[in-house]
Amino acid sequence: MSQSYIYGFHAISKRLQRSPQTCVRLICQQRRNPRLSALIDLARQSGINIELEPRELLDQLSNKQKHQGCVLEIIDSPGSVLTIEELIQGIHDRSLILVLDGVQDPHNLGACLRSADATGVDAVIIPKDRAVKLNPTVRKVAAGGAETVPVLEVTNISRCLQDLKSAGVWVYGTSGEAEAVIYDFKFDSAVALVMGSEGDGLRRLTSEQCDHLIKLPMLGAVESLNVSVATGICLYEVLRSRRACSQV
Repeated sequence: MSQSYIYGFHAISKRLQRSPQTCVRLICQQRRNPRLSALIDLARQSGINIELEPRELLDQLSNKQKHQGCVLEIIDSPGSVLTIEELIQGIHDRSLILVLDGVQDPHNLGACLRSADATGVDAVIIPKDRAVKLNPTVRKVAAGGAETVPVLEVTNISRCLQDLKSAGVWVYGTSGEAEAVIYDFKFDSAVALVMGSEGDGLRRLTSEQCDHLIKLPMLGAVESLNVSVATGICLYEVLRSRRACSQV
């Protein structure tokens, strides 16, 4: 089991609602407000210990990040984590998986998780090495998305994509050098959308495992979009395309 802290109203609220069994204690500022009182009530309903502490302790536990007056101590047990084998067993014709190939910035990962939650993504896959981890900053930026969307860390992204393809998933990688644009596809089957890192994009081995390379059309002067912005656009295009197909 690993022990850590998350902070911020949205992240803590979602964790208390979804996985109260992994929550140890809610640490709050001694000065309350209506939102904090509601959070305390939610914790009490789940039998979570509540401690009122000075702001200095919360600053320390959150590494001086904006905690909004609340920090939740959590425990992640192996039994609460989705495995790649379990993900593959649950693949269906509307599965939507987001693969992030080396995103470095915690704010970008958090924003991607928020978009993943909003678009009904089944799981987000990230590499174990050379990428940002699921840390408290990521959880806060995700505004609850990190508590609702399973995040899988894998040793080898390329091999993981091979396994997904063997399970019937079509893999679409985003690349500024791609000839096809995202609007050329219907996405009417199980889909894995692969986004590259902020600086280098998709790695070569990752790119080679993609069934199709796609891009967003760039009509202005800038060459690319922030990875979290591009992720949100691409995920919603998958939803739009699927909805259009279902109405035909």
